[in-house]
Amino acid sequence: MKADAILKEKIEQFERACRSNSIKITHQRREIFLLMAAAQSHPSAEVIYRHIKTRLPMISLDTVYRTLALFERIGIISRVQILDDRGRFDANPLPHHHLICSRCKGITDFYWPAIDSMQLPPETKRWGAIETKQLELRGICADCSIKISRRR
Repeated sequence: MKADAILKEKIEQFERACRSNSIKITHQRREIFLLMAAAQSHPSAEVIYRHIKTRLPMISLDTVYRTLALFERIGIISRVQILDDRGRFDANPLPHHHLICSRCKGITDFYWPAIDSMQLPPETKRWGAIETKQLELRGICADCSIKISRRR
């Protein structure tokens, strides 16, 4: 699927989610979602704010935070938490997993259908109802590895 078609589908999902949750689609919400839908980098609220502020100078960081929380609540984005960093946000609706660099904090999506279709261990049924499966692999990315080896 081409990037334009993927973006168009994300926007349609955004509009459907807002309508089904009786949420008004304001200019600010639409702009924040458009930035999220086009992002590949899992931006933080602060990064989103800096980009949006150039197009919407009157927007506040608080508005960005509240909008992201709303989007997360209705399920059109998800939060990726890095232990020693602020939350980052992801608008990829497809089942996917994350590679997280412990050095530069970069987050990369990857797809692993075998994990997605795998049966969960029996003890998870005793725990409760599992809604999603998402795997995080942490380590040092290739770019950081190269930088480290150059210093030696």
